[in-house]
Amino acid sequence: MSRAVIKFSSEDCGICHKMSFFDRKVAQELNLDFVDVKLQDTETYRKYRKILLAQYPNKEGMGWPTYLICESPEADFKILGEVKGGHPKGEFRTRLQTVLNEVASE
Repeated sequence: MSRAVIKFSSEDCGICHKMSFFDRKVAQELNLDFVDVKLQDTETYRKYRKILLAQYPNKEGMGWPTYLICESPEADFKILGEVKGGHPKGEFRTRLQTVLNEVASE
């Protein structure tokens, strides 16, 4: 079963851009696939929109960027957790690891 971090971001977002220097690498270090979904990339956004709307039906409360950690994102997905907003690299890693630890303890 594949697990992935799906990053919902915007090309206009400075924090999203800063996070892009390390977010993919951190996800891969934690053995997670990484999908970058920019809202301006219509084709990719349409593909993953159902996952975003499952967590945020009207997009209210989203952070920029919003990272959704999912199981089987290409099929019958299950959202395991999320990380919202910008963080330093170490804190981002810790937040992702916390989601994974919570899932492992269920």
